[in-house]
Amino acid sequence: MDTTRWKMVISGKVQGVYYRASTEKEANRLGVSGYARNLPDGLVEVIAEGTPDALRQLHQWCQDGPPEASVRGIQVEEQPASGEFRAFGVKY
Repeated sequence: MDTTRWKMVISGKVQGVYYRASTEKEANRLGVSGYARNLPDGLVEVIAEGTPDALRQLHQWCQDGPPEASVRGIQVEEQPASGEFRAFGVKY
């Protein structure tokens, strides 16, 4: 299986709207591992490892996020997969 890693930084109204928990649910549905966490500047960082197709689907979902969110943009950086994650979770 071809696994890769994407670092996504999501901007907009993405904190306090269940963005991380909703991303966790979607990532686990897609079989993607990694985490989502809030950054001090109001952004959300998502580190995700999975197949390119699953990562594209997660990215597409992140463009809208949960109903309460208002996503302004997503920066994506492709990185080598580390294999360090077993599932997807929320970091606090």
